[in-house]
Parts: sequence; structure tokens; C-alpha cells
Amino acid sequence: MLLFSLKPHCKLTFLVSLLWLSLLVDSNSGFELDESLTYIWPLPSEFTSGNQTLTVDPTLSLSVLGKGGYSKILKEGFERYKKIIFKHASGISLFQKWRGIRSVYDVSELRIIVNSDSEELQLGVDESYALFLAKNDGKPIVGAATIEANTVYGALRGLETFSQMCAFDYETKSVQIYKAPWYIKDNPRFAFRGLLLDTSRHYLPIDVIKQIIESMSYAKLNVLHWHIIDEESFPLEVPSYPKLWNGAYTKWERYTVEDASEIVSFAKMRGIHVMAEVDVPGHAESWGAGYPDLWPSSSCREPLDVSKNFTFELISGILSDIRKIFPFELFHLGGDEVHTDCWTSTPHIKQWLNDHKMTAKEAYQYFVLKAQEIAISKDWTPVNWEETFNSFPSKLNPRTVVHNWLGPGVCPKAVAKGFKCIFSNQGAWYLDHLDVPWNEVYNAEPLEGINNVSEQNLVLGGEVCMWGETADASNVQQTIWPRAAAAAVPLFLHQYPILSAFQRFQ
Repeated sequence: MLLFSLKPHCKLTFLVSLLWLSLLVDSNSGFELDESLTYIWPLPSEFTSGNQTLTVDPTLSLSVLGKGGYSKILKEGFERYKKIIFKHASGISLFQKWRGIRSVYDVSELRIIVNSDSEELQLGVDESYALFLAKNDGKPIVGAATIEANTVYGALRGLETFSQMCAFDYETKSVQIYKAPWYIKDNPRFAFRGLLLDTSRHYLPIDVIKQIIESMSYAKLNVLHWHIIDEESFPLEVPSYPKLWNGAYTKWERYTVEDASEIVSFAKMRGIHVMAEVDVPGHAESWGAGYPDLWPSSSCREPLDVSKNFTFELISGILSDIRKIFPFELFHLGGDEVHTDCWTSTPHIKQWLNDHKMTAKEAYQYFVLKAQEIAISKDWTPVNWEETFNSFPSKLNPRTVVHNWLGPGVCPKAVAKGFKCIFSNQGAWYLDHLDVPWNEVYNAEPLEGINNVSEQNLVLGGEVCMWGETADASNVQQTIWPRAAAAAVPLFLHQYPILSAFQRFQ
């Protein structure tokens, strides 16, 4: 229980350490740290290090340069990380006081250079950074730490790396940086590094969602896929159709427009996009709690009624309202697990199908394409689960992003036809599948089976999925981590080691 009483950053650091320790433990000799390894997660793209140890001033100051140096996102990020780094240290340590040693530190200032003043957060924003840490001829100098980035979001990634390099020494009671001097150049492998969070099967309080977003930043994940609603509940406020959240579990388990906006703002301050999902036409039974006309009938409640204009008017109203909340260019329309029995067994829909000379499968296609048109009219790029691609690939809008989940092999087929793709193979990256060990999560490859470079560029990245049927606020964090941190490695690091060491200790 000690593990889960830790603060999010300490918790994740400990969990990530366990990943490495699992490789290094000899069952006969106990725990041993391998000093040759670099304990930064994910590893930077390029880095060199030495054998010096630097001390860090608990009153570490921030010096900013460049057009974006005065960004609120940067300043608040620095203060946030400073609290994490110096959780145990403040001022002159007791060790120094007992020995009468004057407080002198190697790193008293962190200089951050941000070249652009743009704070626009869209897919593919530049998250690269360079980090330099050194001691000059063994003499303490001010400003020995420098982060340079083109955008404030690259600077945030650099701050995360800097915080991981800072370790509290319990003997001297000071924060130290080992293996200096450091030179790091880093940029992510994929633009889309996501975590799906399902708040429809179990409601998650705002504070819990924020804790998860905070934890995501420690693994450099950058997209929260918010699966807000499903057949079980509709917790989101939609001002144009206020009865929709009659489908919430209770009147206390709801998200107001202000709540959702607060989550988006909180995420942006950490360089994290929020991609909302409104799953249609299946997974939508909860919608009818407020508007029963959306059900095919009172006894057969999903998919949404394809025969009524009201269905699409309401979808348009939902998307218009929430477009004001979610600025991210991608919007998830679901489209998975659509079972059309209610359409073919309900007289008025059956008649509509006959009148329009449609089969149920063609009506499914009609619904998905109409929903895509609505999303595109709101200036969104539609994302759909892979069933839409598997069923009618030639009919999908060319802008469609295909979201894999059923198994391997879908992204190669999608990119071969010119579609962009997100990898979430449930055999490796579904976090609610508790039987999947972390090393399989680590070794999953979003580009598996894709050898053409132009087709590889169509893979936006991938995401791990925390479906909520068996997780609530009491256990969601410990279910997400450490396996989500394992997935962060192939998503961020361009070249990463296969876990041959893991096999040695099986």
C-alpha cells in the first residue's frame, strides 16, 4: 500500500524504476542497480554523459530567453517541477549546518531558451529540446543548466527530463545530478502518444482526471483520449440539448461545460491535447434517457435511430457545443461494435430501409459518413474505430484517421490505402487486460508490417486504452501504471532496446 500513497510523480518514478529493476534483479543476489544505465524515461534520442556529480541549489532560479521565454506555461511548469525536485530539500541542509559548510551549489540557475512565442497546441507541434548540464573545470558556476527548445512544449519535455536527472541524496540531504556533464538532444518518434480514459463506465472525479494528466506528462504522453460517454452513462453537459445528461448515473456524477474546459486548460499547461469521443451510432443507449426518440423503440435502444433527421440534428448540436471546448483538430466518432438488429426488427426503421433501398450494413455506412460530414463541417478531422475501415474502406472520407484496436495488421492495410492510423492493438495496449505483462506492452511496435517510409509517416502514433468497466477512482492510477509508461518508450524513443535482459531472468 506504500506505493499508492505516494504523490503522482514519486509514484511514477518508483514504478518506472521497477521496470528497470525487473531487468536487473538476480534472484540469488537481490536488488542491484546497474550504474551503467541511464535512468531517464523514455531515454532521449541522443545523449552523452560523464562521471561528475553536481549539486543543485534548492533556491534554483529561472532565467528565460527567446521570444517564448515569458510564457505563462513555461513559468508555471518551472514552479511545478521545482516543487517536485525539492520535495525533500530546502535551503542549507542539516548536513551542511552540522559541519559549518557554506552553502555552495554547482547549479543555481536553470536557463531556458524558447525560440517561438506561439502557444498553439496542435498535432505535430515541435516538442524537441536540447539540454546541457556541466561544471566548468571543477569550479561551481551559475547557469550550468540550459534547456533550449523551439516551442514552450519542447521546453516542458526538457523540464521533465531535467527533473528526472535530479536525485535527492538522503545522506547529504541535497539534490544531486549524477554522471555530468550531460548533453541531450531529444525529440519524440510519434506526434500522437495517447492514453484513453473512459468516464462512462465509471465516473471519475475532476481531481482524478487531473492526476492522470499530470502522470501522463511524466512519461511524455501527449494526448488524452477522453471517452466521455457510452451506453452506460452520458455525464457531459450539452447546453443545446440539456436533457442528454439525464443519462448520467446521478446528478452528482456529471461534467459541466466549465469542468470540461478546465480539464482542457489543465492539460494544455502540460503540453497535452484532449481528444474527445462521441461514439455513434452504437454505444449510445444513455442518450435516450433524455430524448427517447433517439431509440429505435423503448424495448430496442441502440444503435441510434438512423431513420430520423432529429438524430443527426442532435449530433450536430452536440458537436457544435463541444467544439467550443475542445480545440484539438482530431475528434473521435467511434463507429465500433454496431449491431443493427434493432434497425431490422423495428417496423418504422425497417420501412425506412426499404424505402431507401438500403441493407442494414449500408445504413451503418450511411450513418458513419453523415456523422463524418458533420464533424468536418465543424473543422474537425474524424477518427473512427477500425470497424468502419474494415466494413467500407473505399467510402470513408479521405481525411479519416483509422483507429486500430481489434488486433495487428490493420494499420498496414489502412496506410496502404492512404489513410492515417493510430495503433492500439488490444493484445498489447489495452490496460484493462490485466493478463498482458508490461514487457509485451514495451515491445509492441506501431510500425509493424509497414516498411514503406511514406506509409510509415501516415501512422500518427498510438495510445494505450484504460477502459472503465473494471476500474474506478480507487484503482485507475495503479491500473494505468506502470504499463502505460512501458508503451511510452516505443512511442517516444526512435530506437529502443529489445528486452533480452528480461528473458534472461524468466
